[in-house]
Amino acid sequence: MIGVLVVEDDPSLNRIVCRTLDDNGYTVYPATSAAQGLDLLRRENVDLIVSDIMLPGMDGFELAESVRRLDSEIPILFMTARDDFASKKRGFKLGVDDYMVKPVDLDELVLRVGALLRRARISADKRVQVGDLLLDADSLAATVGDQDVPVTVREFNLLFKLLSNPGRAYTRAQLLDEFWDPDATTGLRAVDVYVTKLREKFAGCDGFTIVTVHGLGYKAVLA
Repeated sequence: MIGVLVVEDDPSLNRIVCRTLDDNGYTVYPATSAAQGLDLLRRENVDLIVSDIMLPGMDGFELAESVRRLDSEIPILFMTARDDFASKKRGFKLGVDDYMVKPVDLDELVLRVGALLRRARISADKRVQVGDLLLDADSLAATVGDQDVPVTVREFNLLFKLLSNPGRAYTRAQLLDEFWDPDATTGLRAVDVYVTKLREKFAGCDGFTIVTVHGLGYKAVLA
């Protein structure tokens, strides 16, 4: 069974979220504080964490920092009333994987939990298969059918990111922050250049398309 840790200090909301996840087949570990959550994380088989930010004592940001010191891969989803950009930015920089603003739609929460777990499995396997394209992160190899497609490390990482999260749009700034040196003077246009290269190299693949999200950035859409 897949274990989900729910860290929420509102007892009523904690019960509702836990019951919803339990009804969808997950093993749920409820916690009302970050300290209790960390204790459960160390003792139980936890595959994903759903956490509030505003918690008694240690807050959600501190919890995320502590979790990342223990486990760099486990998905973390913030479920919080704080919808300001500064909080979202801080959370993502700490390694949080997704962010929902209260009041949350429970059906959407279940969908996001499932999506995060699928991405976590892809990350653990370090392989993405889309149609006749295979990306292998261990060897940084891209293969279409039985043909190797030469790619740079940055091209590989960018494509792996998009195909690991099909349908999810990323801004140019997000992609630039993740795959380019933060001290470089590279502009957002560099992302466009690399996407153009990827489109050219994988034009023969019929399993996906890299779509421009106008005014935002890019996403991979599966055929």
